[in-house]
Amino acid sequence: MFRSLTIAICMLMLYASVPAQQPSDPLATPATKQLYTAIKQISKRYTIFGHQDALAYGVGWRAIPGRCDVKEVVNDHPGVYGWDIAHIELDSAREIDGVLFSDVKRFIREGYERGGVITISWHARNPLSAGSAWDTTPGTVKAILPGGTRHELYKSWLDKVAVFMNDLKDSKGEYIPILFRPFHELTGNWFWWCRNVCTIDEFKQLWQFTVHYLRDKKQLHHLLYVYNTAGFENELQFMERYPGDELVDLISFDNYQYKTDPASRQQFIQHMRSMSETICRIAASKNKIAAIAETGLEAIPDPYWWTAVVWPIVKELQIAYVLVWRNHGFDQHNKKMHYYAPYPGQTSAEDFKVFYNNPHILFESKLKQELQRP
Repeated sequence: MFRSLTIAICMLMLYASVPAQQPSDPLATPATKQLYTAIKQISKRYTIFGHQDALAYGVGWRAIPGRCDVKEVVNDHPGVYGWDIAHIELDSAREIDGVLFSDVKRFIREGYERGGVITISWHARNPLSAGSAWDTTPGTVKAILPGGTRHELYKSWLDKVAVFMNDLKDSKGEYIPILFRPFHELTGNWFWWCRNVCTIDEFKQLWQFTVHYLRDKKQLHHLLYVYNTAGFENELQFMERYPGDELVDLISFDNYQYKTDPASRQQFIQHMRSMSETICRIAASKNKIAAIAETGLEAIPDPYWWTAVVWPIVKELQIAYVLVWRNHGFDQHNKKMHYYAPYPGQTSAEDFKVFYNNPHILFESKLKQELQRP
């Protein structure tokens, strides 16, 4: 009797010492809590495949209902759908890549109700200079913090984001959980929120204000917040601007392959693997979820890229998802093809089918089963 009681007490103490698997928002909706817990559990066995703008356009087509390059190769949709809401701050009818915001909302509902997970980024324009997100005018972040000259403008932008997010509901009228990834690639030097434009403290203040405003002021409780860096060399660099466990749900990074020679390819795999191991270690220590929020090889000239590059990077790691960038098609400005997922007949399409059949990679149909949605 005494021995059994002792064991029971020890077990209770053990479970009490493990942080609860809950989102950072204590008022998160039931569906948001369920998604957070499900993704965390799924990542122990699988990695979900994601694609940006997958339903809006592809190589050689645009705005054709029912089309999706990924589906036309493997007869299944991506498990994660990436979208961007840049230009919402301008009251534009279309987002940064020309997709109607009304269509973005529809695609989000369609993807979610089929069993997919939704993630949203925001290439917001520069609120100080009125330039693009790539305008790195010094002092931009400082200007939108409380007391700054553009603070009220920034709040009005967040109000518009809130209106959009509030409209994301399923057919039952329930809020659709969103993995919100603001200020992405924050350790780079190409956006107005990057490390070369603001101090560590300014960035943390920006993140803290943004989350508190959306969560507490605007009462958005269906958002999971994704901390996202560019490529990095070590844990210290990755965590330098981390705003705090109470304001983050997922940790992630973006990194792309640019060179295809054997040495560069191997170097890319090793660096990606090292970064993935690092964020998995951090996620485990903080009870967060790890992901590769953006990656890819433009035009995928490597016929075995999926099984020889992507799979070795995530194999046996708790990476919840890996998302490749959009299939724009022919880039008129740069006179080249710009896409990151295969389409029928593309060089890597057959290898993508092998990747699809990997029992540890999830696309939408199998993901729905794991999420146990009706």
